[in-house]
Amino acid sequence: MTWKNLFDKQECEETIARINNLTPETAPQWGKMNVSQMLAHCNVAYETTYTDKHPKPKGLQKFLIKLLAKNTVVGPKPYKKNGPTSPVFKISDERDFEKEKNSLIANMRKTQELGSAHFDGKESYAFGTLTKTEWNTLFSKHLEHHLQQFGV
Repeated sequence: MTWKNLFDKQECEETIARINNLTPETAPQWGKMNVSQMLAHCNVAYETTYTDKHPKPKGLQKFLIKLLAKNTVVGPKPYKKNGPTSPVFKISDERDFEKEKNSLIANMRKTQELGSAHFDGKESYAFGTLTKTEWNTLFSKHLEHHLQQFGV
């Protein structure tokens, strides 16, 4: 499957328009997270890229994540509904909808503005060096999964 190219301004803005269709009352079609938690969950992918907020896996843990999860995250197949989530991505506390939505949109625009060349060959949080295509898949596939989850 091909994913939106979030390095492309128009495709990024199309995805942002879908996010802007969410409201604090938007209910999931599956899963346990509410919409604010989902937005916070999606922000983790960017937080692990742009901040040191989450401790990076090391040694055997990183090796196993790379071995067992990399192809699922950056490969072509869509995520399955109710699939397993890495502990760092689990959001169980209440979150502020507007804050999380605005953070996600800012993270997406930052990524788009940095562009694919910035990401090509960049080290990821848990998967080692990724190509620009793998980085786009990491961001785009994850967002697509959760935007479908919330019907936008």
